[in-house]
Amino acid sequence: MRKWLAASTVIGFALIAFSVGWAARVGEPAPDFTATDSNGKVHKLSEYQGKYVALEWTNRGCPYTQKQYNSGNMQRLQREWTGRGVIWLTVVSSAPGKQGYVTASEENAYLKQANAAPTAVLLDSAGTLGHLYDAKTTPHIFIISPKGTLIYNGAIDDRPTTDPADVNGAKNYVSLALEEATSGKAISIPTTRPYGCSVKYAD
Repeated sequence: MRKWLAASTVIGFALIAFSVGWAARVGEPAPDFTATDSNGKVHKLSEYQGKYVALEWTNRGCPYTQKQYNSGNMQRLQREWTGRGVIWLTVVSSAPGKQGYVTASEENAYLKQANAAPTAVLLDSAGTLGHLYDAKTTPHIFIISPKGTLIYNGAIDDRPTTDPADVNGAKNYVSLALEEATSGKAISIPTTRPYGCSVKYAD
């Protein structure tokens, strides 16, 4: 019995180490993925090689997400950067029955209502993509270089509040990273601590 418990413990630690080892890390190749958007189109990260890609985790029921959308800040970022050639993929990893879960039609209606402008919204109700990148909060932003390297992982800005007014004057880490990267400069702040509601995974 003791030998079995010891073996189980070792296996458990090995599985944890394995999962952590595959988490997305800045400076390393971003994990490739295949996901379907709210219009039924399939997206693969590898298809966007040669372009910058931003991944934005969202949950419209989360007050931290609402701060960014009600202020118009997230839509502004989406328009600015897609207009400059960045692929902006919003990701919904909320599981059925959890806060933020949406059907494709519900999400498309919300995009129109909010006047949002991502390249696409990926529906990830099984949490596969979220776990692959170890997305922790909504919002949580990842930026991938044209060579497929993860170059930013973290918060949208330095104001971890739910007040839309705090968007004004905040240091926007996403804009900073993309401005530096697209100008050929090293990213001065490649990692920050994401803030917001926890991603509502099934488990």
